[in-house]
Order: sequence, then C-alpha cells, then structure tokens
Amino acid sequence: MDIVNEVFDTFIGDYVWAKLLPVRLVPYKFPSATNASTAQAFSSWQYEPATKFFSIEPSPAAYGSVWTRDNICRQGINLFLITYIFGLLTYYGFSTLSYLFVFNKDREAPKVPQEPDPAGDAAGDLRHVRHGAPDHPLFLAEVRGHSKLYDMTEAGPGLWYNVVQFPFFLLFTDFVVYWIHRGLHHKLVYKTLHKPHHRCIMPTPYASHAFHPLDGFAQSIPYHVFPFLFPLQKVSYVALFVFVNLWTILIHDGEYVANSPVINGAACHTMHLLYFNYNYGQYTTLWDRLGGSYRKPNAELFRKDQKTSDREWNKQVKEMEQMVVEVEGKDDRTYDPADTKKND
Repeated sequence: MDIVNEVFDTFIGDYVWAKLLPVRLVPYKFPSATNASTAQAFSSWQYEPATKFFSIEPSPAAYGSVWTRDNICRQGINLFLITYIFGLLTYYGFSTLSYLFVFNKDREAPKVPQEPDPAGDAAGDLRHVRHGAPDHPLFLAEVRGHSKLYDMTEAGPGLWYNVVQFPFFLLFTDFVVYWIHRGLHHKLVYKTLHKPHHRCIMPTPYASHAFHPLDGFAQSIPYHVFPFLFPLQKVSYVALFVFVNLWTILIHDGEYVANSPVINGAACHTMHLLYFNYNYGQYTTLWDRLGGSYRKPNAELFRKDQKTSDREWNKQVKEMEQMVVEVEGKDDRTYDPADTKKND
C-alpha cells in the first residue's frame, strides 16, 4: 500500500496537507512557490520512491506541510481515504459495468418485504465499505514497514518466488476464507453477521460486497495476514487486491461460464447462496471437497433456456427454505409468486 499511498500523495495529498497544516517559515510566512525551496531545506523528510520500478518526483508541495509524508497520522488518514473513496469507486464502477453488460437480467429475485431489492442492495453496500475502518490499521502497519513485503527480486526469496507467490497467495487465502466463511454459518453468529449477505437470494454484481462490516472484515483478514507471515512483492500485492475484488464481483454476476470441478465460479457460489451449507470456498472447490461441503452446481444453471425458468426457480426456493429452517430455526421470509416472471 505504500505505492498507492505515494501516488495518492503526489497528486492529491501533498497539496491538501500543505493547505491544512502548512509549514510556517521565519518570519512565520506560509510557504509559496518562492519559498518552497526553503521549506524543503528545513524539512526532515527526504523523498525515497516506494518502489524502484517507477518513481514520481514530488512537487514542492510535498515539503509544504508540518505533517510530512512519513507522519503516521497523515499516513493513517490517507489510507482510510484510499480504502473508503477508491474502494467505492472501484466497487461501484466494476459492479455497474458487470450489471450492465454481463449480468443476466431475465429474472429478478422475488420480492421479500424486509430484504433489499437489487437496486437497494447497491445502496446498502455502504455498510461493507465501512469495514475499511478496522482494515486500514493493517494497511498502516504495512506502510510503516512491519510486513514482509519486498520490492526488487534480490530483496525476496528469489526469482522462483516471484512466480510461486501467486498460487501460494490464492491457496492460502482460499483455505483461511473457507474456514472463516464456514464459521460465519454457525447458529451463534449467522443471523447477526452473515445473514445480510444471504438476503441477496438472486445475486447481482452489487451483492458482491453486501456484507455486515464485521463479516466483511473477518473474510478480509487472510489477505492482510498473508504479507505479515510470508514474503510478497509490493506490486503483486496491489494487483492481487484488485483481482480479489474483481473475482468477488464475478462470482455474483449470474453468468455461469465455468462448469469446472476445480474453480469455484458464479454457479458454485449461487449454490452457496441458495442452499447455505455448501461451497464456502472463494476460488477453488478444493477445501469444500476435503471438508465435505462441496455441492455440484445444478446442470440447469448452464442452460440458458432453463436457468431462469419458473420450474428451476421454484425448485431452488423450496430447498433453500428448508436450509433456512436448519440454520435459523424458522423461515420468516415470504415470497410472492406474482413477482416472478413466467418463462416456462
């Protein structure tokens, strides 16, 4: 995240912080274009690029604040804004593109009075973005140099690890997410923490981030813990975080392309949303198979003439209602058949 923070500071942060907390030079003048060099001369901070792959020479504004770029308070606020604002832009941007150009809109979910409709899901997902509050101290620890993130190959385990780190990251996080996700289905915590996500019965790309804040934080822990336990190249770390968010959107887009026994794609995750106790994994079916919780997607999901039919929908809803009773003790949700489209 130090790379992202540096880019943010270069184009936004330097100017904002120089305005909010300016350096006061003798005789107590605000820094300007004419005395910026003087401010630089008295600054204890000197620019060092976050990565050797590229560098962005800072403007004089970088030396214009009493909170320099290495100030822990400034870094903390920067990272919170980055997590919140750019997280929103990334999420809504890619989710909207997916909804417009990929998502199958032939059938909308039946209306459930106390649950959000697809448009409501999008508005309600602000709850998830708030989980950046507990997340961002972990980002701050990374920026402060307390993780095992490295820049150039010679600083890491070796050239071989630059390749191995990708499958290793995915397998590790997939394994830990599996058990966290499965734990969130325990009766003691399900209704409080995880049920908001399962209200998205017919998932849309917007449902990808519709979580209770603590649920979202719990499932993000593996991604933050990994660079504190294992080496990870900085640029790869940023790329993997983007990939994680895109993958989360893809498995909620309703376009069932991957009918693979290995990949936990949209069809597998739909089985999880409908039937609760299956397919807890994020990327693969490996841990579900080993944990006895794998359920093969219904063949009808891969037939466009059947996957949105009333027959298939009613079959799914009937079994789903049985699972709700098992998990919650009762099913307090009602469905109006008039809200479904007739496709048979």
